[in-house]
Amino acid sequence: MTTLTGVGPGRGELTAKAGYGVTQRRVLLSEWTKLRSLRSTLFSLLAAIVFVVALGILISWAQASHWDQASQIDRLTFDPTNTSLSGVFLAQLAIGVLGVLMFSGEYGTGMIRATITAVPHRLPVLWAKSIVFAVVTFVLMTVSSFVAFFGGQAMLSSKHIETTLGHSGVLTAVVGGGLYLTVVALLGVALGALVRSTAGGIAILFGVLLILPLIVNFLPSSWYDNIDPYLPSSAGQAVFAVVRDSSSMAPWTGFALFCGYAAVLLAAAAVVLRRRDA
Repeated sequence: MTTLTGVGPGRGELTAKAGYGVTQRRVLLSEWTKLRSLRSTLFSLLAAIVFVVALGILISWAQASHWDQASQIDRLTFDPTNTSLSGVFLAQLAIGVLGVLMFSGEYGTGMIRATITAVPHRLPVLWAKSIVFAVVTFVLMTVSSFVAFFGGQAMLSSKHIETTLGHSGVLTAVVGGGLYLTVVALLGVALGALVRSTAGGIAILFGVLLILPLIVNFLPSSWYDNIDPYLPSSAGQAVFAVVRDSSSMAPWTGFALFCGYAAVLLAAAAVVLRRRDA
C-alpha cells in the first residue's frame, strides 16, 4: 500500500496520476467551500454588514438631529457621503479579523498541514484565499455601502443636507467604501500567512490601521501633514471621502498607495509561505 512516507509517491503525484491534478480553479473552489462552511465567517460578515448599514444610518440621523446646533465650521466641512459611510471604520475590524483567520485559523487547528499536503506548491493556496475573500468582501461591502448611503441620505434629507450619487465624487466614494474594506481583507490574509498567529495578526493590523494614526495625530502639525496622508488607513480612506482637507491625497492616488501596501505584504507572505514548514 502506498503511503505519504517512504519510497512511495506523494499525494500530489497520486492525485495527478489519477487525473485530478491540482489547479488554481480547484484550489479556489476548495477555499470557497471552507469560507462558506465556517460559522465564524457568517458571524464576521454579518457583523461587518450591520456596522456599515446600521451605524451609517444611525450617525446620519444623529447629525441631522443636531444640525441646528452645529457650528459654522462644522457646516462648511460637513460631508454627507462620508457621514453615511461612517460604519466602514468599524466594519474594518470584523473584516480584518476574518482575513487574519483565513490563515491563522488553519495554523491554530493544524488543518494547514492537510491544506499544504493537498497543494504542495503552496502559493495557489495564498492566491485562492486572497481572491475568494476579496471577492466576497467586495460584493457584500459594496452593497452594504449603497444601502448605508441611501439610508443615511434619507435621514439627512430632513434638514435638506443630503446629497445624491450624481454629485461629483459621490459614486466613487460609495464604491470606495467597498474597495477600502476589500483591501483591508487582503491585508488581513497577508498578515495571517506571515505571522501564523491570530492574536499577533490582529494586533499588527489594528495597530497599523487604528493606533498608528492616533499616535501621528499627537505629532507637531508640520510633521502630521507630511506623515498622515501616507499612512495605510489615511491613504485608503481618501477613496470614500468627498470633502477632503488640503493635506489629503486624491482618492485614486491614495487608494493606489493603499493597494501597494497590501501588495507588498502579500508578496512577503508568498516568500515566507514557500520557505518555511507548515
